[in-house]
Parts: sequence; C-alpha cells; structure tokens
Amino acid sequence: MLTRGQSVLASQPFSVLLGAELMQLSAEQTTIRVPFRPDLLQQHSVAHGGVVAYLADNAMAFAAGAALDGGVVTSEFKVNYLRPARGHWLLARAHVVHAGRSQAVCRCDVFAMERGKRRLCAAAMGTIVKLPQADR
Repeated sequence: MLTRGQSVLASQPFSVLLGAELMQLSAEQTTIRVPFRPDLLQQHSVAHGGVVAYLADNAMAFAAGAALDGGVVTSEFKVNYLRPARGHWLLARAHVVHAGRSQAVCRCDVFAMERGKRRLCAAAMGTIVKLPQADR
C-alpha cells in the first residue's frame, strides 16, 4: 500500500514542488513530511500556514483513501494553528476517526521537527469523500 501511495503522491505536481514524502500509509496512521526550505517560509521565518494546511489536508486524504479503498477528495477541513512551525521538517500524522461507505472523518496533527524533537504546531479535522467510479 505504501508503494502505491508514494506513486500517487509523486503524481501530484504540488506535492512534488513542496518536496513531500509519504512515510507511512494506513487508516490507523498516515505520515507525510516536508522539509523546511527558505521558499516555504513566510516573512517571520516560520513555515507558511498554507504549507501546514497542505500537509494536514493531504495526510488526511491519504488516510481516508486507505480506509475507503479508493480515490478520494477533501469535502471540508479545519486547521487550528497552535504555534509557529520552525525546524528542519514538518511532519503530519493523520488517522481516520470514523469511516462509512462513502466518507471518512479524519484527524491530523502537524509537528515541527528540529534536532530530533517534535513540537505540535497545528491540529486539523476533515471530511474526505470517496469519488464515484467514473471520476477516478
């Protein structure tokens, strides 16, 4: 499943642009990371909120895709930014809270990783829906 997920991530131009890596893939836990780079920071030298939101959104979508066994898209999500993200990597860990036949509710924590220490910088919840067969 991880190899297939990595192939899907590699087919997403925006994910490639950010340098995202899919580290783990299952409904129980999906992990995606992005390296800190100067072009992903905002004016205060911390990760741009859009990068943090991308990580949460994509990690939840991959977790839901694993649970729903198919192509998915995000229906809605919410991010709470908890602290500025500084470090070497951003790491998103998502899991499915509940999955039905056509949608899943997911939770994701986004951490800033620096020198082996992990600091929670954002928490997200979202609803991911399964695509009809014709849209895959």
